[in-house]
Amino acid sequence: MGKRVHHLREVSEEEESELRTVASSRTHAYRMVQRAKLVVSMLDDKTLTATQAAQQAGFKSSNSGACWVKRFNEAGISGLTDKPKSGKPRIHSDEVRGQLIDLALRKPRSLGYPFELWTLVRLQTAFKERQGIHLSDSTIWEWLKEEGLHWKRQQSWFREAKKQDAAFVQKRVHHSGVCQSSTSNACNLY
Repeated sequence: MGKRVHHLREVSEEEESELRTVASSRTHAYRMVQRAKLVVSMLDDKTLTATQAAQQAGFKSSNSGACWVKRFNEAGISGLTDKPKSGKPRIHSDEVRGQLIDLALRKPRSLGYPFELWTLVRLQTAFKERQGIHLSDSTIWEWLKEEGLHWKRQQSWFREAKKQDAAFVQKRVHHSGVCQSSTSNACNLY
């Protein structure tokens, strides 16, 4: 049995513009961006098969490309969205998720915060201040992990005290009494 190769239908300039916007978006749902990238790669290189375009877009299944190209050919950009699923409805929309990811990818100092790295609590607090939505620790962890962002353990300030600002190190020692940096997690996402 041979491979089924789906070719992309003719795409209007308006549709192409919208596809390119979605494919480069940081606020749309990751799956929607990935599907738009698949179609855009086929627009850019007419010789690509759906399977090859899916691999370029990061799909793991070889059948995904043909499935999404077929849905796009039938329903346009709206065909790239998820169909409703059974079970408990989601609490937060994809837009909320995109807003959290966008915030996590920004440098805190560039947003006016007096620190360089996000911790889970800092990210959670900043998101609640900006969006008015409280997200649980587990939700934030899950979303960041699914987006391929990983938390890194913060390096101790005391191991390399000579390289650090002496006043900061002294303030840190005085404030905490003991070195607790080994339990501190900070997010280095950029």
